Amino acid sequence: MAKERVGVYPGTFDPITNGHLDIIKRGLGLVDRLVIGVATNPSKNPLFTLEERVAVVERETREMGKEAGVHIEVVQFDELLMKFAERVQADFIIRGLRAVADFEYEFQMTGMNYQINPNIETVFLMADPKFQTIASRLVKEVAIYGGNIASFVPEQVASEVVEKVQAISKT
Repeated sequence: MAKERVGVYPGTFDPITNGHLDIIKRGLGLVDRLVIGVATNPSKNPLFTLEERVAVVERETREMGKEAGVHIEVVQFDELLMKFAERVQADFIIRGLRAVADFEYEFQMTGMNYQINPNIETVFLMADPKFQTIASRLVKEVAIYGGNIASFVPEQVASEVVEKVQAISKT
């Protein structure tokens, strides 16, 4: 019997975007089990709590996993990515690339990760061109200034972002 192929797709997912979901969907074709690691990363000033982000990622990926016949786990983590990957027994890390600027950062990160554990590979998936400009940070900024984010995130996520932004602006 072949060894189970386990991939980790890490991120803050604040909020999860259509670009994230595209990478997840395509990444399912590479693995038997996908662990989506939701990072704490307080330096990014998250709009949603860690628990909220985990719940949203679970909700938005549930059907994808069933359709692909791949077990998806959504797990929060607050440690080095490579330590997390080791803990969940990952064979590789899946990363999405949007542009050349992403590559430079990811190249450095991959080199560091390789130094920590050369047995865990990093696999890069290019973002679908229609999602290459989407970034969670920009989605939040557009929402804060009253712009329409419906084409950047799933419908329910768009409502939740707008609701969260409005609640914050009232305080």
